[in-house]
Parts: sequence; structure tokens; C-alpha cells
Amino acid sequence: MAQTSHSQPSPAPIRHAVHVFDAALLRVIDGANSGDPLPLPGESIAGDYYRLNADAQPLPLLLELEQAATAPPVAGRIAPGSGIGQPGEAVALKGRLSLMAPDGDLVELLVLETASAGRLALPLAPLRPRITYTLIAADAAPGPLRLAETVAGAFARGTQIALGDGRLCPVEELQPDDAVITRDNGVQPLRWIGAVRLRAEGGFAPVSFLPGAMGNPRALTVSPHHRMFLYRPDAKPLAGAAELLVQARHLVDGKAILRREGGFVEYFSLVFDQHEVIYAEGLPCESLMVCPQTLFRLPADLAEPLQQAFPGLRQHLHHGADLAGTIASRLRDAPLPASAQPIRR
Repeated sequence: MAQTSHSQPSPAPIRHAVHVFDAALLRVIDGANSGDPLPLPGESIAGDYYRLNADAQPLPLLLELEQAATAPPVAGRIAPGSGIGQPGEAVALKGRLSLMAPDGDLVELLVLETASAGRLALPLAPLRPRITYTLIAADAAPGPLRLAETVAGAFARGTQIALGDGRLCPVEELQPDDAVITRDNGVQPLRWIGAVRLRAEGGFAPVSFLPGAMGNPRALTVSPHHRMFLYRPDAKPLAGAAELLVQARHLVDGKAILRREGGFVEYFSLVFDQHEVIYAEGLPCESLMVCPQTLFRLPADLAEPLQQAFPGLRQHLHHGADLAGTIASRLRDAPLPASAQPIRR
């Protein structure tokens, strides 16, 4: 008997909104390729120094990727509504560069090419202007294009959040309209909660503050780009402010504050009417800030429902100074005056 084959429908493409830079704005300022705009990974030389132009503006690129990851040379296509390129145009993945800042901050960068927009740099973590980065590795054949390798403003399952009535509630049990205590605006209703389960690798590998690391009675685990609130009067000469927002990854010391890789992690993000500082395991830290820059860095499972829930919303950063890694590491390692809140080791 002849067997009847049933073809499976092709999976719907996944859209990713990302920010890219024109390759001409990211140049080799010293080394074998000195003076050249962003070279192809196969032509890159480890040890060269790279710098992004001070006035470089990110360009919005809307990509369409098949759910079954597409291998090079065609990594994806430009989706309708993209700020650059032509809809349907192929996007080629030319490789991956690993750049390191003077403070040890590692930025993975994808090199893309399109017919109309030319060569583009897609950083998978914030790429700061005026900072000199050293090329430490180049991969001309990195495999399929994978995006959304960072997630900001997220708590791991089990994190206890302080409510307005003094109770603590595991983050996964919170519901919209629950009253949460904030540092600056009293009790505020929770407007939205998102959840995503990811491999705890690369930009998704969480940071854990062990009990007592910052006065917390229990361990706190957050996404690496989640900003912690610190009050440091001694920071004014360096940061221009005493109230600081510092990404968790910049506080890792290898002793009481650790980066954990391996297995899976389930992250929960909380959104209020404005960007707030709330209390998780007793430590002040940020809620998720809703703005295009944040949405572009979220996994699609979080970004798409959040964008539907808050169309057009652009929250402003909390008044605490957003601290760069170079300053954060200096403050982390500096002794504190007796009046300051210590980071216990």
C-alpha cells in the first residue's frame, strides 16, 4: 500500500527589532587594520583597537527569521516596516567579533551585510561611544543568526517582592493590580508581569547575590543587565550623584556576587506606570523600563506581549544615575565610608 505523505506547514517567521550601526561608524583606531571601518571577521586581527564614533546613532532594523534557524549565507530577511533596507532583502551574517572594554566588559558583535544598507554592526550588548575596545576573538562562521541574547530588568523564579502591606510574595505569584511598595512613590499597582524560560548561557546567565552580599537575608538572583539601586555618597566625584543604578553584572566579585551559567533560568519582569525602584529580597532594584531601547533587547516571548500591552509607552529612567561599568567596578572595589551602605563580601 502506498504511503501518503503529509507536508508540514512552514513555521511562521519570527520578527526581531534590533539596533545596528553603520560599519563606517565603528573603526579600527590602532593595529593591523588601523583606519579601516569595521572589517569582516575573516580579515580581523586580534589585538586591534576599535572605537564607535561619539555621534553614532543606532539604526532600527526589523529582521524576519525562520523558526528553524537559517544558516549562512542568508541569515534572515528585512521585514516590512524596517527603518533601513528593503522589505524581503536578504541579510547575510558575515561573522561574530568579541570586543573587550578596558573594564573587562565583553561585547559580542554580529557583522551583517545587505545589498542596500551595506555592512552593519549589530551589538548583542550595549556598545559605548568613546570607549576603546580590544578585539579578542573573531569567528567568520558562527552558525545561524541568533538574537535577543540579553534580557533586562528580570527576577528569577522564587524571588520575594515586598508588597504594600509588608508581606513578601514570590514574583511568580504576583498578579496585575497587586500593590507593591516602591522606594520613591509609595505603594503602586503592578500593571504587567511577563515570564520567559531561557538557557542560562551568555547574556542570559543570571547573577546571584548570596545571603549577606549586600545585607540581603536570602539569595537574590536577577538577569545580568538588571540594575540594582545603590546609595553611595562617595560616588559623587566619579558619577556626579549619590543615587546609582548599577547593572548586576558589574557587581560580580566572584565571592559573594556570582555569575551562574548552565541549565535553564525562568525570568519574570514587572512593569508599573513608571520606572520604579522596588524591593526584592530586601534589596532595592529596578522594575522593567518600557521603552524602545529595552524592547529591542528582550527575547521575543517578552517583547511582543509587552509591546501589545503598552503601545507607544516610553518610560523615563529613574532619577538614579545609570552607572557605566568602569565606574561601577571602581566603586565596588573601593572601601566605603562608615556612613555608606556596604557591599559585604
